[in-house]
Amino acid sequence: MIKENVSRIRQQILKVCSKINQDPGKITIIAVSKGRSAEEIKEAIAAGITDIGENRVQEAILKYNNLTPTPQHLTPIKWHMVGHLQTNKVKEAIGIFDLIQSVDSVRLAEEIDKQAHKINKIQDILIEIKTSPEKSKFGLKADEAIEVIEDIVKLKNINIKGLMTIAPFVDNPEKTRPYFRMLKELRNKINESAPMGYKLEVLSMGMTDDFEVAIEEGSNMVRLGRAIFE
Repeated sequence: MIKENVSRIRQQILKVCSKINQDPGKITIIAVSKGRSAEEIKEAIAAGITDIGENRVQEAILKYNNLTPTPQHLTPIKWHMVGHLQTNKVKEAIGIFDLIQSVDSVRLAEEIDKQAHKINKIQDILIEIKTSPEKSKFGLKADEAIEVIEDIVKLKNINIKGLMTIAPFVDNPEKTRPYFRMLKELRNKINESAPMGYKLEVLSMGMTDDFEVAIEEGSNMVRLGRAIFE
């Protein structure tokens, strides 16, 4: 089932990319494995998935130890922290994740920088932006982003790769379009002001119910759970 799901997703991505004249090879599929077993993740890896997303550090540690190295696939697996990260979990997170997608404050970034420095690591991150009006969502407000990035970019052991957002839950995927468009416009605005000295490339946006709309609006990283595992 997982193999078939991954194949179907790739076909959907190919169709969307053909429509917008985008290279489908530039879209990263992250299999969000919250609550999934190691065997299910191995199936996804065998189907060609190379990026695994986790919401909780403790759950990620168990799976990381079980799945690394991965004889099922020659390509190294990349691990993404896609859930809210508390500062007291940063030390453990640094040891596992290739990309921390949910950085939403200077305080969190400073702790990541501190712990990364201890193990001589440059930690890749995304800045999480709250485009949704839902109170339950985490992330920086869009009008705070440039100022916060200007502070974070000074940290020596952090590399900002791009932005991430979670659209609100809606009854029609088309209704998510403005939120994804907002993130892309913010990324473009940040790149114009260039506080990093380089351009942000990654836009992580789009989940099982809305990833096709997200890709149309510029996403190059989609986070899929149910679409892969159910």
